Amino acid sequence: MDLDAYVSERRGEWNRLEALTRRRRLDAHEADELVLLYQRAATHLSVVRSHSPDPILLAFLSQLVLAARSAVTGGRRFSWQPVIRFFTTTLPLELYRARRWWLTTMVLNVLVVGVLIVYFSGRPDLIESFSPGVLSSTYASDDFVDYYSEFQSQNFAAQVWTNNAMIAGQCLASGVLILPVFYVLWENMLGLGLAGGLMIYSGHGDTFFTYILPHGFLELTSIFVAAGVGLRTGWAWIAPGPHRTRGRALADRARAGMLVALGLVVMLFVAGLLEAYLTPSGLPDAVRIGVGFLVWVAFLTYALGVGSAAHHRGETTDLAPEHTVAEVPTA
Repeated sequence: MDLDAYVSERRGEWNRLEALTRRRRLDAHEADELVLLYQRAATHLSVVRSHSPDPILLAFLSQLVLAARSAVTGGRRFSWQPVIRFFTTTLPLELYRARRWWLTTMVLNVLVVGVLIVYFSGRPDLIESFSPGVLSSTYASDDFVDYYSEFQSQNFAAQVWTNNAMIAGQCLASGVLILPVFYVLWENMLGLGLAGGLMIYSGHGDTFFTYILPHGFLELTSIFVAAGVGLRTGWAWIAPGPHRTRGRALADRARAGMLVALGLVVMLFVAGLLEAYLTPSGLPDAVRIGVGFLVWVAFLTYALGVGSAAHHRGETTDLAPEHTVAEVPTA
């Protein structure tokens, strides 16, 4: 293709299209002309991409087509409606749909942690084998409590938020392979079981629970939600269900997982605030645990109650048509 001749032949159309996109008002004839020239410019861009590596021309045509598209489809103002719908319908609905997965994960993991705590509390030799020197250190008497006030609260909250987000992200991303999720869960539950067993063996069991529970209710549940949703995604390509290909089932579950991931950002942020500000506070133990428990109950009510209501109303997690991108055909 003779690029110079191609550009020379169509330069007039591009200049006219550029001029029309800059106008605030168009009459009916100019609007029709704008759509026609936009379609032609989109076709020209496709042709140039296929036959010419000229980056300057490609950049010019790409910018022109984008500007023309904006002029044809009209500007779109920011709206809070999709955000509100996400938190009032989409997120709780996806949490409700995946409830069997993350509730089962939660129950099984809590049972395993309980067994590990009881088991390690009577086996100091095993604790020492996993963490040499920990029994003779000040971990149980001082370090465990000091950990929550070692850094400034805002810095500690950000650190906890980042760490927990990484763990949740690992569960969601590796869910398609299934087995890595169990590894991540086991690694975290083993650490919690060792810490609980050590604290109980050292006579500080009450300290362990009063410093874990205020934030642990929501924090651990967030991890269980991520793991359950990740496993649900992995199961989709093993058992896609009737009338769906494995690829389609996996895509649907992955999309649902991304929606839950957005909600987990908020959950883990709240859990980080609780761990940084509530857990080490000077409030009575019953108050700290009670606040953490109430926040956890509020989440369960949100996920199961609000989600159930959205499910029975026949809601969908798809965007409303007015908030999706309008497709404009090209010629």
